[in-house]
Amino acid sequence: MTGWISAPRDREKRFPPPSVRSLPELGRLTGRGDTLNLERLLETKPDVVIDFGSINDTYRSLADRVQAQTGIPYLLIDGRFDSTATAYRLLADILGVKERGEALAREAEAHFARVDRVVAATPSARRPRVYLARGPDGLESGSRGSINTEIIERVGAVNVVEVLRERGGIVRVSPEQVIAWAPDTIMTLDKAFARAAPSRAEWKLMSAVASGRVFVSPSLPWGFIDAPPSVNRLSRMTWLLHKLYPAATGGDLGEETRAFYRMFYQVELSDADLTDILDAPND
Repeated sequence: MTGWISAPRDREKRFPPPSVRSLPELGRLTGRGDTLNLERLLETKPDVVIDFGSINDTYRSLADRVQAQTGIPYLLIDGRFDSTATAYRLLADILGVKERGEALAREAEAHFARVDRVVAATPSARRPRVYLARGPDGLESGSRGSINTEIIERVGAVNVVEVLRERGGIVRVSPEQVIAWAPDTIMTLDKAFARAAPSRAEWKLMSAVASGRVFVSPSLPWGFIDAPPSVNRLSRMTWLLHKLYPAATGGDLGEETRAFYRMFYQVELSDADLTDILDAPND
């Protein structure tokens, strides 16, 4: 690894493996908001560029262009959530670490299998109706089927946002729309919004807010919902199960979080780390 798209900040640096914590921030190479030029890429002397995410004609064209102009092999790997285990096996084969890749792939499959068991035991009528509140006003969300809400839908919850996708799935909505959708649970990435919602006229009468079912997604070292929408979401499914189906899920969220960070991030969490992750998100 030669650098980060967005380098971990001081509060986040304790979670990735020590060997990568201080690598430079290079920026994004392709897609919206790209800031890494090819000259800077060449300066880092990578053996291969690995792009984990969307695979479509646009990204194929961008990959072909970068590879042709730099001579660096450019690999696109399917970043769809349900393809996580396949992606691990493919990447491990490319990098020559099949044993490690197989272990991670099997662990990913175990996470999905657990979700399937919990969801199957919950009648459809009892599955939560969830609204994802993004931004300080809570009026930015992800429409049903978008990559931003994929994890919510993967755990059997109903994403109430039924609008046409814009800007890759992110949409702006009105308070009246949220009221009409009547979510019983609100997930948010913004702690300030969660604190303010009970006192805001447009939110305080919603059943999810009135009943205290506004959950702030943890964010160390990466988001639990969609920031970024990557393999970090595996442990986030466990967090969602505990929030949405506490009676059916069982287990200890803290110990399960420790196990995930040990396996996937190769770091041993202290009690203080665990508290930071689960009890004090987005400070």
